Amino acid sequence: MSDTTERINVSRPYIAHAEYGVPKTMKGVLPWSHAVERLEKSQNFWIGTVGEGGKPHSMPVWGVWVYDTLYFGGGPQTRWSRNLADNPKVAVHLESGSDVVILEGVVGRISDPADPRITRIDDAYEAKYKMRHGIPLWVLRPQVVFAWSKFPDNMTRWKFDSD
Repeated sequence: MSDTTERINVSRPYIAHAEYGVPKTMKGVLPWSHAVERLEKSQNFWIGTVGEGGKPHSMPVWGVWVYDTLYFGGGPQTRWSRNLADNPKVAVHLESGSDVVILEGVVGRISDPADPRITRIDDAYEAKYKMRHGIPLWVLRPQVVFAWSKFPDNMTRWKFDSD
């Protein structure tokens, strides 16, 4: 996608309990660039999955934000990778609990070494982690992103139109 902003609906997150003080107006919402900057710079991404019987599991992984998409790897025998193979719904959180970015969506997989995205993804991995990743890779084009850096004043939700 060439221009993410054309497919984003910006709003405030819905919180059932009014006592959190989330503003009712759009004044003070964060720009999409706030989330992108943090996604590009983050070293670790906490991957939240659900396993057999609904058991939750989270694990930090390396990843890169390229093409408005999070790409991350993991051996097929890791718990979270097996969870994603069975249930591709995922939540991803950056490390900070104060300057928050949370992604939600459904993952896909790149297994084809000839995929045209691989070179740019590997270039990003090499720049960030001093190594190339290769395949396979998990692919998350988020459906919803939440962010805030001053809770609750600038809490922002971005929902994405499907491609």
